[in-house]
Amino acid sequence: MMELFIRKMIEANAIEILNWKYEHPYDFYNNEISIEGLNELMNNHYDAVVDQNEQLIGFFCIGQAAQVPKGYDFGVYDEKLIDLGLGIKPELTGQGFGSQFLKFILNHIQEKTIESSVRLTVAKFNTRAINLYKKFSFEIDKEFYTDRADFITMKLGAGRTGKSRDDRENI
Repeated sequence: MMELFIRKMIEANAIEILNWKYEHPYDFYNNEISIEGLNELMNNHYDAVVDQNEQLIGFFCIGQAAQVPKGYDFGVYDEKLIDLGLGIKPELTGQGFGSQFLKFILNHIQEKTIESSVRLTVAKFNTRAINLYKKFSFEIDKEFYTDRADFITMKLGAGRTGKSRDDRENI
């Protein structure tokens, strides 16, 4: 298990994230370096997650940056919750690291806020992420679509711990 730390997003990390390339079908999440992309990562409550060697592992954002704008047309963000968006370095996906990563971020959010209801927005095709979120007791809430993809929102309700089933079995 690697040690994880949260760091303020810096330009070097933002550039690295914008250069990440995921395999199909996750190439949906690929970006290109642009002023808009850099501004998004640098100015919208994004944080970097690094390991004990200060190597970039992933990122997360909270608030409006974690929402898909088209979702407003469908009323999926009407309920006031903590919206969470996250991404893991492509080389680390599909290797079982997601549980440690998500647990770390959820613990951070719970330490920093009194609000315990968290919402994720995820592309409907991303069953790998959806299964991870379900493992942490997130439940599918609403569905909407854009020109690029269909999306679902998933909620972790108040009073939930954000611990995975594996963690709860070991308590």
